Amino acid sequence: MPVYQQKLKSRLQDKYQRINEGMSNHGDSTRLNEIYTELYITEGDSGEVNNEHEVRQIESASRRAETQETPINCNDIFKPSPGQDKHIRTVLTKGVAGIGKTVSVQKFILDWAEGKANQDVHFIFPLPFRELNLIQKNLSLVDLLNHLNKETKEFKSADYEDYKVIFIFDGLDECRLRLDFQNNLRLSDVTESASVDVLLTNLIKGNLLPSALLWITSRPAAASQIPPECVDQVTEVRGFNDPQKDEYFRKRINDQSLADRIVTHIRSSRSLFIMCHIPVFCWITAAVLKRMMGKAESAEIPKNLTQMFTHFLVFQTKLKTQKYDGNYEIDPDHFRKTILSLGKLAFEQLEMGNLIFYEEDLKESGIDVREVSVYSGVCTQIFREEFGLQLGKVYSFVHLSIQEFLAALFKLLSFSEQNTGLTNDFKSPMTSLLKREVDKALQNENGYWDLFLRFLLGLSLKSNQTLLQGLLRKTECSSEINQETAEYIKQKIRENPSPEKFINLFHCLNELNDHSLEQEVQTYLSRTGDYRLSGVKLSAAQWSALVFVLLNSEEPDEFILNKYDPSEECLMRLLPVIKASRKADLSGCFITQEGCAALISALSSNPSHLRELNLSRNKPEYSGVKLLSALLEDPRCYLEKLQMRNCSIGEEGCAALISALKSNPSHLRELDLSGNKPGSAVNLLCALLEDPHCKLEKLCLGYCSIKEEGCAALISALRSNPSHLRELDLRKNKPGVSGIKLQSALLEDPHCILKKLYI
Repeated sequence: MPVYQQKLKSRLQDKYQRINEGMSNHGDSTRLNEIYTELYITEGDSGEVNNEHEVRQIESASRRAETQETPINCNDIFKPSPGQDKHIRTVLTKGVAGIGKTVSVQKFILDWAEGKANQDVHFIFPLPFRELNLIQKNLSLVDLLNHLNKETKEFKSADYEDYKVIFIFDGLDECRLRLDFQNNLRLSDVTESASVDVLLTNLIKGNLLPSALLWITSRPAAASQIPPECVDQVTEVRGFNDPQKDEYFRKRINDQSLADRIVTHIRSSRSLFIMCHIPVFCWITAAVLKRMMGKAESAEIPKNLTQMFTHFLVFQTKLKTQKYDGNYEIDPDHFRKTILSLGKLAFEQLEMGNLIFYEEDLKESGIDVREVSVYSGVCTQIFREEFGLQLGKVYSFVHLSIQEFLAALFKLLSFSEQNTGLTNDFKSPMTSLLKREVDKALQNENGYWDLFLRFLLGLSLKSNQTLLQGLLRKTECSSEINQETAEYIKQKIRENPSPEKFINLFHCLNELNDHSLEQEVQTYLSRTGDYRLSGVKLSAAQWSALVFVLLNSEEPDEFILNKYDPSEECLMRLLPVIKASRKADLSGCFITQEGCAALISALSSNPSHLRELNLSRNKPEYSGVKLLSALLEDPRCYLEKLQMRNCSIGEEGCAALISALKSNPSHLRELDLSGNKPGSAVNLLCALLEDPHCKLEKLCLGYCSIKEEGCAALISALRSNPSHLRELDLRKNKPGVSGIKLQSALLEDPHCILKKLYI
């Protein structure tokens, strides 16, 4: 075992060094492991994610409350969370491209190999999907491990059963295997041969080596390939929070005056600032702004994504020209040839959903494999070459967004070459292209073309084309084209597509430098006090603009509906903002069962996000309470505080709520049902309090018409499980003399830690 650990350690250290060299900026001492020092993994969000691209996920990134996360050290990934007692065999870790999933995996393995953590584990087998894709022949699990790790050839098949083993499958989104969990043959013998696809599905299902632990990493959309019943714990790599973004630039840039100016500039652009939760994007941004703001350049400082990536491409091309050709000026023809080759690869592979490429992919795109070192030299920061463990070379762009940028550039370049001279007075081919691409992105349900569209629109601007050293010299561009495209996008916004779609359309308008809709709603938001929208009639497009502005604001993570308009219409319109918030105060807003149904439907798509919900003084009726109960009993729901004061909830509704909490009791800390009529449902509440998994710290039942028997039952329940409740409100009930005596006895109990009792 020590020999295996030592060899694995050596191999991974070599891989770290290659990645660091690829990611380090020329002459910059910052290394990848330093970039990721502040990353953390958080538990939760085991719900299905319907979008694939980070551009949607990050809309609410800056709205996360910095103190609300539950960080998990990557070395503790297999340990159950507080309140859990189940064995965790399989962990699924999600995260967008470039967020740090692979780095977390590498740190986990290195810490084990160096004797720093998880020393009860005998073997760790890293099995990246990008390398498993290369294995075409049938082989047994033992043969597969021997194929990838020369050190395991001395092991016997029984060793895998007797020792504690961890398999790490990194990059599920890069998998080109079928992973047919329903139809693949069952396999339980580690020496029996089968395809890699069959081996993996049987490992994940627990048919092969059921005692082994599994860690799978994936981009969000691909995570659904793994059946939920095969996953014991879901975690997410979140990237940098807002303070860590600032800290990154201050650590990366030695000149603190320059670092301060860069941080100020990034914070002035919400689009850039939100994207900076991705460490790789921070690195790209630092590379560009350090050069531009550190020198007395006359060029405009980038304020949006297209400008940032355009400068990045030009800078890296200049570096390649100086390093390999000894020139200080870019040759436009060579630049064009390089971009056409890389762009063709980027676009064609993006169409197929591929983030990693093999030699045959490069050849099909016209890239000479023998000269690939020149491309990775150009593109040390753009195009990355890696060596598989035992299998050969694989290639990728440093980040998905770079692939999408090059794909958009290729699309625009090839289109302009084909359509030169085709313009007429009635219709512009460029406008037609851009409108088609808007429609294509809207029709794609998983958001796969959203960022591509933003880049394509940004590159249609003459100001951005000027930066590209004449690369797009034949491209048709004019203010009329940009204006017509912007109006087409606004029309699509008025048609009120899904929130994710109109949010991306607003980002598209920003790339076109059109902020008119945002400016319209800012006048209403500038009003002080509550009810800012009271009496205001907003159009569908203005409501969409309001949602976009709020999602990109620096307001606290608590959403208070009364700030805008205490109405059900306002609730319906602002559901995307509520869905992105950690705390939602919807009290006293005339919400009926219809509004409650819409609210629960929105929250159900990501039930682990919301932590506090105040629905007091509304009229959800039984049907609304029943829907809320279904959300509460979802094991993915982590709600910590629920307030439903004066909601006219009767016995049946209270019973539904309490039964739901009984099935998922470990998260709720505060419950307020004051002013309702629980009736006999108090008995269910007593059973909840007696549950050792119940973590309630504050319970409010004032004005609930609870009689003597009910009060006695509550006190008895508290005495049987007295370790959590700190505050109990039973004011304006009917405890009777015996109930009051029991309450006094409870306070005198030495095991009772109740701090506040209101009677």
